[in-house]
Amino acid sequence: MRLAVKDLIDMKGVVTTAGSEYVTKTTPPATRDAECLAIARERNVEIVGKTNLSEFAVAPSGMNDFFGTPKSPLSKRSKLIPGGSSSGSAVAVASGLVDIAFGTDTAGSIRVPAACCGIVGLKTTFGLVSLKGVFPIEPKHLDTVGPMAKDVDHVVQGMDLLQNGFAARYRTAVAAKPLAKRIRIGRLYLSGTDPKIDKAIDDALARAQFQVIPLDQAFKAKWNQAKKDGDTVAAAGAWISDRKYFDKLIGVSARTKAIIALGEFDYATNYRNALQRQAAWQHALRQIFKKVDFIALPTLQKLPPKIPLVGKTALLEAQIALFEAQMLGLQNTVAVNFAGNPALAIPIPVNDKIVPATSLQFVGPRLSEAQLLNVGRLIEAKHLQLDRQVMPAKSAPTQ
Repeated sequence: MRLAVKDLIDMKGVVTTAGSEYVTKTTPPATRDAECLAIARERNVEIVGKTNLSEFAVAPSGMNDFFGTPKSPLSKRSKLIPGGSSSGSAVAVASGLVDIAFGTDTAGSIRVPAACCGIVGLKTTFGLVSLKGVFPIEPKHLDTVGPMAKDVDHVVQGMDLLQNGFAARYRTAVAAKPLAKRIRIGRLYLSGTDPKIDKAIDDALARAQFQVIPLDQAFKAKWNQAKKDGDTVAAAGAWISDRKYFDKLIGVSARTKAIIALGEFDYATNYRNALQRQAAWQHALRQIFKKVDFIALPTLQKLPPKIPLVGKTALLEAQIALFEAQMLGLQNTVAVNFAGNPALAIPIPVNDKIVPATSLQFVGPRLSEAQLLNVGRLIEAKHLQLDRQVMPAKSAPTQ
């Protein structure tokens, strides 16, 4: 088994760069491993290396000007963004360089790159996996560590490296509900979604023969508010964690500084009000999970866009900043972080000439990782041809 580790996670003797030129050049190597690596070390798993990411893990595109942007192999016909912030982890898996990669997910940073690279990514329940030794973004409310892999079986193996006994819990979940017919799926439709993505998701659920129950407009309104609040808390968290880098003259990009500045504004104006609504959102999800077993919706509202032109001019920097903001609006992920629940992103075929796959996201009750992966197994069983459509690239920059 070959494992890659996102470069937000400490490895003894290696600098944790957080995708940053400044941190790379000014920070000493870690003196010990992050706690989430303990099981992998005990089992002598081969850790191939550390993987690239968006600077300070704050941008959803996965682009990195200093280390280079990892190349998504999802499309042969177009250079697509790898998704962020765990871009290197997703590309390392999709390119066949590793079997499993660890990523982090604050607002979608495992699921978004999984969607952009055609792989499986699991956002774990908040608090399940230790964050000690992980570079923080919003550790008090949102940050999580989770596995990414080419298929559900390898994600299960990855979870077993993060939580002892997980593989046995997964086998129990499979035995309890071996067929989709016994599983109730609440289908959430969101405005602005590409119709071909909604169709791909509906087709995938129908082929697997889940019991599909449309969720109502009242829940949709609560989801949309949670997305706004989650974005606010994530942005404010970035400012809290990274404001010490804001005044650095070199080594921190202008657009990362712009994201940090936006976080300062959100912290001053919206942060406390957003957190006051968190408990109500968590309650709303608990009520929904009395009616359905899982929620299904797209991971992204659109197919992954092309990598935009990058440069040092003020105009290009402004265009990239706008692009990152647009990407933030396309991801349907942060509402899950705001609740603390687990979620699985899994590729499914989509009818498109350039991009062969989109991503179906399942959201589950707290601590339902094993059951989520069982649901993913049932989807995956119907779409094995995806492995033939998403061909591995020869190489990818993974730092």
